[in-house]
Amino acid sequence: MNVIANNIKTLRKKVGLTQGVLAEKMGIKRSLIGAYEEGRAEPRINNLIKLSEVFSTPIDALVQQDLSEPTVHSLTRASGAQLRVLSVTISEEGEDQVQWVPHKAAAGYLNGYADTEYLQELPRFRLPNLPRDNTYRAFELNGDSMLPLQSGAIVIGKYVEDWKSIKSGGTYILLTNNEGIVYKRVFNYVEESQKLYLVSDNRSYAPFEISIDQVLEVWSAQAFISVSFPDHPQMSLEQLTGMVLELQDEVTKLKQ
Repeated sequence: MNVIANNIKTLRKKVGLTQGVLAEKMGIKRSLIGAYEEGRAEPRINNLIKLSEVFSTPIDALVQQDLSEPTVHSLTRASGAQLRVLSVTISEEGEDQVQWVPHKAAAGYLNGYADTEYLQELPRFRLPNLPRDNTYRAFELNGDSMLPLQSGAIVIGKYVEDWKSIKSGGTYILLTNNEGIVYKRVFNYVEESQKLYLVSDNRSYAPFEISIDQVLEVWSAQAFISVSFPDHPQMSLEQLTGMVLELQDEVTKLKQ
């Protein structure tokens, strides 16, 4: 694979775009992106300019430098806040790997989440069933606030680029200035009040709110690994729906 082909594929995965979405942003066919990444075609100058704009990467870097080395770039969100483009860790066999943040490394991660050298030292593993073309990270839970998941369970999160896309009632891992790493059910009030409301599935823990400017990273929970099976039967859809409605009522009261 030539330098340009490798760089297009690497940067596309770093920003979490599928070939189809990248093609749409550039106004070209998805098959042409595939041809670029496989080295069967090279982009003309007008498409190099578009790639440079999409990836916020100079054209000379695209065509001359190997950008597959883990790195962290800064882009600008539409809201003006800084957006980090995360590196996808790839094994020598070319397989995507998930970096794991054990509980004992949580404090260090708060300080080193944007440090390439620190991230390279994190343990890593591969889960074959995760959809490709996304950036994943695994976090070890501590405590019982999200039962039936118990302390020690590992939650795999997908990097969330646009925080306005957080779905109310979904479960997310958040890296925050004041609370550290938290795994909660999140209700999104970013557009209304620039806040998120965090709710535990264990009802003995009170919900609380957090200002969006205290949030450093957001990861959408995709899967979990646990050596402990839940003590009670799986909830029915009706029970889960009822629980979410109750949580929404609590969040509404808290907001008021």
